[in-house]
Amino acid sequence: MLLYNNDLLPTAALPLPNRGLAFGDGFFETLVYSNNQLRLAADHAARMQQAAAALYLTLPAPLATAEALATTLARLAEANGLPTARLRLQLWRGGGGRYTPPTGAAEWLATTEPFVPDNSPIGRADFARETHSIYSPLSFCKGPQAWLYVRAAHERQQRGLDEIILCDAAGHVAEAGAAAIFWLKGNTLHTPALASGCVAGVRRADVLRRARALGICCEEGLFPVAAVLAAEAIFTANVAGVRAVQQFGSELLAEPPAALLARLRG
Repeated sequence: MLLYNNDLLPTAALPLPNRGLAFGDGFFETLVYSNNQLRLAADHAARMQQAAAALYLTLPAPLATAEALATTLARLAEANGLPTARLRLQLWRGGGGRYTPPTGAAEWLATTEPFVPDNSPIGRADFARETHSIYSPLSFCKGPQAWLYVRAAHERQQRGLDEIILCDAAGHVAEAGAAAIFWLKGNTLHTPALASGCVAGVRRADVLRRARALGICCEEGLFPVAAVLAAEAIFTANVAGVRAVQQFGSELLAEPPAALLARLRG
Protein backbone atom coordinates (compact mmCIF):
# COMPACT_ATOMS: atom_id res chain seq x y z
CA MET A 1 0.00 0.00 0.00
CA LEU A 2 1.05 3.59 -0.63
CA LEU A 3 -0.26 7.05 0.12
CA TYR A 4 -0.97 9.31 -2.85
CA ASN A 5 -2.25 12.74 -1.85
CA ASN A 6 -3.41 11.13 1.42
CA ASP A 7 -5.38 8.35 -0.28
CA LEU A 8 -4.30 4.87 0.81
CA LEU A 9 -4.04 2.83 -2.41
CA PRO A 10 -2.49 -0.45 -3.60
CA THR A 11 -0.94 1.41 -6.54
CA ALA A 12 -1.22 4.79 -8.23
CA ALA A 13 -0.87 6.19 -11.74
CA LEU A 14 0.69 9.64 -11.64
CA PRO A 15 -0.91 11.99 -14.17
CA LEU A 16 1.07 13.92 -16.76
CA PRO A 17 2.31 16.59 -16.95
CA ASN A 18 4.33 16.06 -13.77
CA ARG A 19 6.60 18.93 -12.72
CA GLY A 20 8.65 16.69 -10.48
CA LEU A 21 9.51 14.50 -13.47
CA ALA A 22 9.86 17.38 -15.94
CA PHE A 23 11.82 19.90 -13.82
CA GLY A 24 12.71 18.25 -10.52
CA ASP A 25 10.33 20.83 -9.04
CA GLY A 26 10.10 19.32 -5.57
CA PHE A 27 12.00 17.46 -2.87
CA PHE A 28 11.90 14.27 -0.83
CA GLU A 29 12.40 13.01 2.71
CA THR A 30 13.58 9.63 3.97
CA LEU A 31 12.15 8.76 7.37
CA VAL A 32 12.01 5.89 9.85
CA TYR A 33 9.00 4.64 11.81
CA SER A 34 9.60 2.42 14.83
CA ASN A 35 8.20 1.79 18.30
CA ASN A 36 4.89 3.28 17.17
CA GLN A 37 6.39 6.65 16.35
CA LEU A 38 8.08 8.58 13.57
CA ARG A 39 11.71 9.16 14.50
CA LEU A 40 12.89 12.77 14.57
CA ALA A 41 9.50 13.97 13.34
CA ALA A 42 10.13 17.57 14.44
CA ASP A 43 13.42 17.71 12.51
CA HIS A 44 11.85 16.27 9.37
CA ALA A 45 8.91 18.67 9.59
CA ALA A 46 11.22 21.66 10.04
CA ARG A 47 13.33 20.72 7.02
CA MET A 48 10.20 20.14 4.92
CA GLN A 49 8.82 23.53 5.92
CA GLN A 50 12.12 25.18 4.96
CA ALA A 51 12.28 23.29 1.65
CA ALA A 52 8.69 24.18 0.79
CA ALA A 53 9.37 27.85 1.52
CA ALA A 54 12.51 27.79 -0.65
CA LEU A 55 10.52 26.31 -3.56
CA TYR A 56 7.46 28.54 -2.97
CA LEU A 57 5.30 25.52 -2.21
CA THR A 58 2.49 25.08 0.29
CA LEU A 59 2.73 21.89 2.32
CA PRO A 60 -0.49 19.85 2.27
CA ALA A 61 -2.26 19.77 5.64
CA PRO A 62 -1.47 16.07 6.32
CA LEU A 63 2.26 16.94 6.16
CA ALA A 64 2.32 20.52 7.40
CA THR A 65 3.28 19.96 11.06
CA ALA A 66 5.33 17.40 12.96
CA GLU A 67 2.16 15.98 14.53
CA ALA A 68 0.32 15.72 11.21
CA LEU A 69 3.36 14.19 9.50
CA ALA A 70 3.74 11.55 12.22
CA THR A 71 0.04 10.64 12.11
CA THR A 72 -0.04 10.44 8.32
CA LEU A 73 3.03 8.24 7.93
CA ALA A 74 2.11 5.99 10.87
CA ARG A 75 -1.07 5.20 8.94
CA LEU A 76 1.02 4.04 5.96
CA ALA A 77 3.40 1.91 8.04
CA GLU A 78 0.53 0.26 9.89
CA ALA A 79 -1.41 -0.38 6.68
CA ASN A 80 1.61 -2.33 5.41
CA GLY A 81 2.00 -4.27 8.65
CA LEU A 82 5.47 -2.83 9.28
CA PRO A 83 6.30 -2.19 12.94
CA THR A 84 9.65 -0.80 11.75
CA ALA A 85 9.57 0.94 8.40
CA ARG A 86 11.70 3.06 6.10
CA LEU A 87 9.50 5.64 4.41
CA ARG A 88 10.09 7.84 1.40
CA LEU A 89 8.00 10.94 0.99
CA GLN A 90 8.16 12.70 -2.40
CA LEU A 91 6.60 16.12 -2.97
CA TRP A 92 6.30 18.03 -6.23
CA ARG A 93 4.44 21.05 -7.54
CA GLY A 94 1.08 20.30 -9.10
CA GLY A 95 0.01 21.35 -12.56
CA GLY A 96 1.92 21.74 -15.80
CA GLY A 97 3.46 24.77 -17.40
CA ARG A 98 7.08 25.56 -18.09
CA TYR A 99 9.56 27.19 -15.71
CA THR A 100 7.13 29.75 -14.30
CA PRO A 101 5.30 28.03 -11.40
CA PRO A 102 1.56 27.75 -12.15
CA THR A 103 0.65 27.09 -8.51
CA GLY A 104 2.05 26.70 -5.03
CA ALA A 105 0.02 23.56 -4.37
CA ALA A 106 2.00 20.37 -3.86
CA GLU A 107 1.15 16.78 -4.69
CA TRP A 108 2.81 13.94 -2.82
CA LEU A 109 3.50 10.24 -2.69
CA ALA A 110 4.65 8.18 0.30
CA THR A 111 5.97 4.63 0.00
CA THR A 112 7.44 2.25 2.54
CA GLU A 113 9.64 -0.79 2.95
CA PRO A 114 11.09 -2.70 5.90
CA PHE A 115 13.77 -0.72 7.71
CA VAL A 116 17.17 -2.36 8.10
CA PRO A 117 19.50 -0.37 10.36
CA ASP A 118 23.18 -0.30 9.41
CA ASN A 119 25.73 0.58 12.06
CA SER A 120 28.41 -1.62 10.52
CA PRO A 121 31.92 -0.19 10.07
CA ILE A 122 32.88 1.37 6.74
CA GLY A 123 35.95 -0.37 5.35
CA ARG A 124 37.61 2.26 3.15
CA ALA A 125 36.64 5.83 2.33
CA ASP A 126 38.32 8.48 0.21
CA PHE A 127 37.69 11.89 -1.33
CA ALA A 128 35.76 12.14 -4.60
CA ARG A 129 37.79 13.15 -7.66
CA GLU A 130 35.00 13.75 -10.20
CA THR A 131 32.19 15.50 -8.32
CA HIS A 132 32.06 18.29 -5.76
CA SER A 133 29.27 19.69 -3.61
CA ILE A 134 27.53 22.90 -4.65
CA TYR A 135 26.05 25.31 -2.15
CA SER A 136 22.66 26.71 -3.22
CA PRO A 137 19.40 27.89 -1.65
CA LEU A 138 18.24 24.26 -1.92
CA SER A 139 21.39 22.30 -1.08
CA PHE A 140 20.17 21.77 2.50
CA CYS A 141 17.25 19.56 1.38
CA LYS A 142 17.06 16.26 -0.45
CA GLY A 143 16.18 15.98 -4.12
CA PRO A 144 17.06 19.13 -6.08
CA GLN A 145 20.76 18.18 -6.28
CA ALA A 146 20.39 14.40 -6.26
CA TRP A 147 22.47 14.09 -9.45
CA LEU A 148 25.56 14.95 -7.36
CA TYR A 149 25.08 11.87 -5.24
CA VAL A 150 24.35 9.66 -8.24
CA ARG A 151 27.68 10.75 -9.79
CA ALA A 152 29.49 10.26 -6.49
CA ALA A 153 27.99 6.80 -6.03
CA HIS A 154 29.13 5.86 -9.53
CA GLU A 155 32.68 6.96 -8.74
CA ARG A 156 32.62 5.13 -5.41
CA GLN A 157 31.56 1.96 -7.17
CA GLN A 158 34.15 2.32 -9.94
CA ARG A 159 36.97 2.88 -7.44
CA GLY A 160 35.93 0.01 -5.18
CA LEU A 161 35.38 2.26 -2.17
CA ASP A 162 32.96 1.65 0.67
CA GLU A 163 32.28 5.38 1.09
CA ILE A 164 33.10 8.55 -0.79
CA ILE A 165 33.51 12.06 0.62
CA LEU A 166 32.51 15.15 -1.33
CA CYS A 167 34.24 18.53 -1.07
CA ASP A 168 33.12 21.86 -2.47
CA ALA A 169 34.92 23.56 -5.36
CA ALA A 170 37.18 25.44 -2.94
CA GLY A 171 38.31 22.19 -1.33
CA HIS A 172 36.24 22.33 1.85
CA VAL A 173 34.96 19.00 3.13
CA ALA A 174 31.17 18.69 2.72
CA GLU A 175 29.65 15.25 3.32
CA ALA A 176 29.69 11.58 2.51
CA GLY A 177 27.86 10.21 -0.50
CA ALA A 178 24.61 9.66 1.43
CA ALA A 179 25.44 10.74 4.96
CA ALA A 180 26.90 13.47 7.12
CA ILE A 181 30.57 13.16 8.04
CA PHE A 182 32.00 13.73 11.53
CA TRP A 183 35.51 13.44 12.89
CA LEU A 184 37.19 13.60 16.27
CA LYS A 185 40.36 15.57 16.94
CA GLY A 186 41.40 16.04 20.52
CA ASN A 187 38.28 16.67 22.56
CA THR A 188 36.32 18.24 19.71
CA LEU A 189 33.78 16.77 17.30
CA HIS A 190 33.89 18.41 13.87
CA THR A 191 31.39 18.42 11.00
CA PRO A 192 31.10 20.61 7.89
CA ALA A 193 28.84 23.67 7.97
CA LEU A 194 25.86 23.87 5.61
CA ALA A 195 27.77 26.52 3.65
CA SER A 196 29.84 23.64 2.24
CA GLY A 197 26.77 22.53 0.28
CA CYS A 198 26.01 19.54 2.49
CA VAL A 199 22.48 18.37 3.23
CA ALA A 200 21.01 19.51 6.56
CA GLY A 201 20.56 15.91 7.64
CA VAL A 202 18.14 15.20 10.46
CA ARG A 203 20.54 12.57 11.81
CA ARG A 204 23.33 15.15 11.60
CA ALA A 205 21.30 17.49 13.80
CA ASP A 206 20.49 14.66 16.21
CA VAL A 207 24.15 13.63 16.57
CA LEU A 208 25.13 17.24 17.32
CA ARG A 209 22.38 17.53 19.94
CA ARG A 210 23.41 14.30 21.61
CA ALA A 211 27.10 15.21 21.56
CA ARG A 212 26.47 18.63 23.11
CA ALA A 213 24.26 17.04 25.77
CA LEU A 214 27.25 14.85 26.66
CA GLY A 215 29.39 17.97 27.08
CA ILE A 216 31.40 17.39 23.90
CA CYS A 217 32.68 20.49 22.13
CA CYS A 218 31.22 20.56 18.61
CA GLU A 219 32.55 22.69 15.78
CA GLU A 220 30.78 23.28 12.47
CA GLY A 221 32.83 25.02 9.81
CA LEU A 222 34.51 25.10 6.43
CA PHE A 223 37.35 22.64 6.86
CA PRO A 224 40.15 21.76 4.41
CA VAL A 225 40.80 18.14 3.49
CA ALA A 226 43.84 18.24 5.78
CA ALA A 227 41.49 18.42 8.77
CA VAL A 228 39.97 15.04 7.89
CA LEU A 229 43.36 13.53 7.09
CA ALA A 230 44.56 14.59 10.56
CA ALA A 231 41.49 13.18 12.34
CA GLU A 232 41.85 10.63 15.10
CA ALA A 233 38.56 8.93 14.22
CA ILE A 234 35.89 9.44 11.55
CA PHE A 235 32.26 8.36 11.33
CA THR A 236 29.20 9.02 9.19
CA ALA A 237 25.56 9.40 10.17
CA ASN A 238 22.30 9.10 8.28
CA VAL A 239 18.83 7.65 8.69
CA ALA A 240 20.17 4.08 8.58
CA GLY A 241 22.83 4.43 11.27
CA VAL A 242 26.07 5.83 12.64
CA ARG A 243 29.10 4.10 11.08
CA ALA A 244 32.78 4.27 11.96
CA VAL A 245 35.31 4.60 9.11
CA GLN A 246 38.15 2.09 9.42
CA GLN A 247 40.44 3.37 6.66
CA PHE A 248 40.67 6.70 4.88
CA GLY A 249 42.71 6.57 1.71
CA SER A 250 45.71 4.46 2.69
CA GLU A 251 45.59 5.38 6.39
CA LEU A 252 44.10 3.08 9.01
CA LEU A 253 42.02 4.88 11.63
CA ALA A 254 41.28 4.29 15.27
CA GLU A 255 37.69 3.34 16.05
CA PRO A 256 35.66 6.05 17.78
CA PRO A 257 35.00 5.03 21.40
CA ALA A 258 32.26 2.38 21.37
CA ALA A 259 30.50 3.97 24.33
CA LEU A 260 30.40 7.31 22.51
CA LEU A 261 28.97 5.79 19.34
CA ALA A 262 26.31 4.01 21.36
CA ARG A 263 25.26 7.29 23.00
CA LEU A 264 25.21 9.13 19.68
CA ARG A 265 23.07 6.42 18.11
CA GLY A 266 20.50 6.70 20.85
